[in-house]
Amino acid sequence: MQFAHLADTHMGYRQYGLTERENDFFEVFDQAIEEIIRERPDFVIHSGDLFEYSRPPTRALLTAQKGILKLKEANIPIYAIAGNHDVVMRKNALPPQILYKDFGLKLISPNQPFYTVGDVFIGGAPYASKYHAKQLVERLQSIEKSSQDYGKRILVLHQGIDRYIPYEYEIKIGDVPQSFNYCAFGHIHERVVDDFGEGKLAYPGSTEIWRSNEVEGYRKNGKGFYLVDISGNMPEIENIDLKLPREFIKETIRYSELQDELNRIKEYTNSLQRKPILMVTVEGGNFNRSEVYETLNQSLSETCLAVRSNYRPTAIKEDENPFEKGKEALDIKKMIEHNLKDFNSEKVTELGTGLLKELSDGDFKAAETIAHNFYEDLYDH
Repeated sequence: MQFAHLADTHMGYRQYGLTERENDFFEVFDQAIEEIIRERPDFVIHSGDLFEYSRPPTRALLTAQKGILKLKEANIPIYAIAGNHDVVMRKNALPPQILYKDFGLKLISPNQPFYTVGDVFIGGAPYASKYHAKQLVERLQSIEKSSQDYGKRILVLHQGIDRYIPYEYEIKIGDVPQSFNYCAFGHIHERVVDDFGEGKLAYPGSTEIWRSNEVEGYRKNGKGFYLVDISGNMPEIENIDLKLPREFIKETIRYSELQDELNRIKEYTNSLQRKPILMVTVEGGNFNRSEVYETLNQSLSETCLAVRSNYRPTAIKEDENPFEKGKEALDIKKMIEHNLKDFNSEKVTELGTGLLKELSDGDFKAAETIAHNFYEDLYDH
């Protein structure tokens, strides 16, 4: 018996405020659905963060609906849980996945903690914050008990574990029951496969590059989902890689070689079918940040979808980049003031109106995400 395991598709995410990047996430999801149907597994597991927001934009909802309907037409059931981005932080609120109940999606929730397919048990729980870790552990113990009489047991969770993200975890590795044949996790965007208890613990990672720090992992391990065979004593896991719509390019160049390097980068980016995202760091020398910023954008804006720049000058004047002050503590106020000099005022307005809307609606998780995206954008700028 085989199943597809994917997670963290984050549909509706408009990275860097770009419609093109929002479309990229939709395109990769569509590609994943087509690949799953081509592989023809017995079922699909989605381990959370189907969407970027608990109130997804209309196109995200429609893209998910079309994909789930395609699976239904191919007689491939899909089981899913809500991730932290899917969860509305209000009592008794329902995640958006509930909309697809009549389209074949089987939502694993506190009210329906498990499903069975013959001798296969599929159980789990939606995302729980570290403040509710005790209740989650109790729920896991109950799920484990319910699974005991089944030959194959799959646990589905969307949680960070201390073994993999020691400073941002919600539960400890010792809290995860070890009696399951396969622990289908979501939340961590890098691919992870580990021996665990009587089987395997796996994160398939995100299907697209959600943050710039995922680029190296993507180059090493790819992006996509897992095809898992649980017919034998130990699950066999195969990487199914997806082709991302555009490149993420990281470059570090010396200021003394700036023009030659820009010509080289421009020649390469001009050869690509789609404009890439370029993340460039200029280092060495005593230069004016604003002038270099203008040079980068004038040279590369036509061939790149976005240019994200950072600077590491050798000598720093008092009004230079507050990110680069050696061992001195960062002055957050100065950091923000410095970056906002060149920052799009529309983005600041978008931040304010977005926070006002979500906080007025009581959606604190969405407000947190908006603020996080803004400050990452500010830093990359």
